[in-house]
Amino acid sequence: MKNCDKNGEMKTLEETLRHVCEIFGIPGTMVRYEQETMGNINTTYRVTFEHEDGTFKSYVVQKVNMYVFRKPRQIMSNIDYVTTYIKQKNAEAGITDTRTFMHFYHTHTGKRQNFYVDEDHSFWRISKYINDSMTYEVCDSLFALEEAGRAFGKFQNALSDFDAQKLYETIPDFHNTKKRMMDFMRHVVEDSCDRCDSVTPEIEYLVSVQKKATELSDMLDRGELPLRVTHNDTKINNVLFDKDTERALVVIDLDTVMPGLVAHDFGDAVRFAANTAAEDEKDISKISFDLSKFTAFSKGFIPEVRDALTEAEVNTLALGAFTMTVELATRFLDDYITGDNYFKTRYPGHNLVRARSQIALARDIQHKLGRMNGIVNNIYNGKIQ
Repeated sequence: MKNCDKNGEMKTLEETLRHVCEIFGIPGTMVRYEQETMGNINTTYRVTFEHEDGTFKSYVVQKVNMYVFRKPRQIMSNIDYVTTYIKQKNAEAGITDTRTFMHFYHTHTGKRQNFYVDEDHSFWRISKYINDSMTYEVCDSLFALEEAGRAFGKFQNALSDFDAQKLYETIPDFHNTKKRMMDFMRHVVEDSCDRCDSVTPEIEYLVSVQKKATELSDMLDRGELPLRVTHNDTKINNVLFDKDTERALVVIDLDTVMPGLVAHDFGDAVRFAANTAAEDEKDISKISFDLSKFTAFSKGFIPEVRDALTEAEVNTLALGAFTMTVELATRFLDDYITGDNYFKTRYPGHNLVRARSQIALARDIQHKLGRMNGIVNNIYNGKIQ
């Protein structure tokens, strides 16, 4: 990787990273850097500096993918609001472990801001590196799932009194299930790629559950559910865990933080965590919704938000899992019938496999929704500890 400086001369990656770190006022001497494999959107480096006293400190330096994130300044504004607020809340609560909140550095030259655009128009940011931490890509540990639920619950609770209207809606209609399903139905009628005849059972299922899947959208439109600050990508791999204790430390990857519904965050988390198979499993007989994993995550999440949520919000948590699964199935099938233009695919029909996988999961969640509501209510009322 090489960038041009303002004189048109080429910079090596090392020179670019050093320059970016200077802009953010990182002290000491850069001694090494390595590209991290976490995430598949932004380009991430762990950069280590040696301080004058001989100690070493690492930082996370990221080049933001501006093709995916078209409004990076708005994203960084949201991140600045949220991280500052959580840091303040931790201080008020007497929490001294700095690993329990995210921090993004501000530039030390020109206008102080938590991002930098270089001469090559690349968009950079730096956050602290959290030592002795780890993530899970796939997790069967009920302890870890409960911890993940606790982390997302703490995130939600810390921001429960934050005015979500201060945040930009960086991805309009991101979880507007009603709009996504209406767009899908329009594309079915258009059938631009002549694929709809081959997926009639899948289309019929999504039509049959449209009313149930759009209940949250209807409740929001009627003012029955409040907009909150939501994470919008609540997979377990967006939680950092302590390597020694395996306890959750902090929620990361804040690029999608914006106004939303708690049920969407909760629902997407359990949709992913409690699925017994991969999101693109071809053998749907392997796919089911694991109630023990659902219970574990709920036991972590619900006590943290018990005093912050309305009764209507609590009563829609389980529905959120069904809604998010149907929404994702709709998005996969919509992409398939319109030519596979959005999601990256590894083979022909990959989006169809994904859609069928999510439909199988949605069917099982639909079957278990009553028991899921019971679990939520029992945890909320302290009957399950």
